[in-house]
Amino acid sequence: QVQLAESGGGLVQAGGSLRLSCAVSGRTSSNSAMGWFRQAPGKDRGFVAAISWSGVNTGYADSVKGRFTISRDNAKNTVDLQMNSLNPEDTAVYYCAAGRTPYSNLIYWREYEYNYWGQGTQVTVSS
Repeated sequence: QVQLAESGGGLVQAGGSLRLSCAVSGRTSSNSAMGWFRQAPGKDRGFVAAISWSGVNTGYADSVKGRFTISRDNAKNTVDLQMNSLNPEDTAVYYCAAGRTPYSNLIYWREYEYNYWGQGTQVTVSS
């Protein structure tokens, strides 16, 4: 069984930054692509960013491109999401997820490509 635990959420003013972290446990190494998704109040959960297992490939939703950066440290089994220039539209619960396919250097934006999910961390951006 794989467990994912997000941290780093909180309240920040518009224009500020936050860094989310996802700790992966239950595996000896992070051998799958990882992703971040978010769900705003009253909306469906949606893709934010993804990174391949080796870290060589990354992908972003258009709404966060140029502001968010996803990274991973496989030695520490962590995946981070650096979020800059935050705006109120970024307010949501952020989830990290581990992909189904091991050792893939592809990135995935569809939820069904992920089979393990964290509990989420709240990010609130005030105007």
